[in-house]
Amino acid sequence: MPLKIALFASGSGSNAENIVKFFSESEKIIFPVIISNKKDAFVHERAKNLQIPSFSFSREDFISGYPLLDFLKKHEIDAIVLAGFLLKVPEVLVNAFPNRIINIHPALLPKYGGKGMYGHHVHEAVVASGDTESGITIHYVNAHYDEGSIIFQAKCPVSPSDTADMIADKVHALEYEYFPKVIQDIWG
Repeated sequence: MPLKIALFASGSGSNAENIVKFFSESEKIIFPVIISNKKDAFVHERAKNLQIPSFSFSREDFISGYPLLDFLKKHEIDAIVLAGFLLKVPEVLVNAFPNRIINIHPALLPKYGGKGMYGHHVHEAVVASGDTESGITIHYVNAHYDEGSIIFQAKCPVSPSDTADMIADKVHALEYEYFPKVIQDIWG
């Protein structure tokens, strides 16, 4: 019986698409649903092209957690991967999926983590700090933003002339390279 993983995404879904394609031949891991908190997120278009059903839940449903938990149980989901998902995961889900929810963060945690630190905000903070490196952190999700146990980190150099966009490109390359492999290492 393959492991059923739900992908959560808030935006374009490029990480979600990359993960699904990586596991397209897998008999051990499947992605039966993609879930978003935004009805107009481009991830729905990617899901359609990947022939995976996608669903949107309201902010209220996510805050409560129970409608989402019922949905995940109905679809017999075993684990959750946050692939560019911006809302805090409610405790009801964290408790229902202990050490079975993972997230990717576009920085080397614990630096540049927490509420409001996502996407370009992170890269702009790296530029402002003058850091010489950035990267990705893949971690388990707990009840606090970006504080779950770290599973994996990968680094990239940051030069004084790098813009936030340039850092974003480097970080995205690391995400695409490593996120599917780490998922495979954990559950494959």
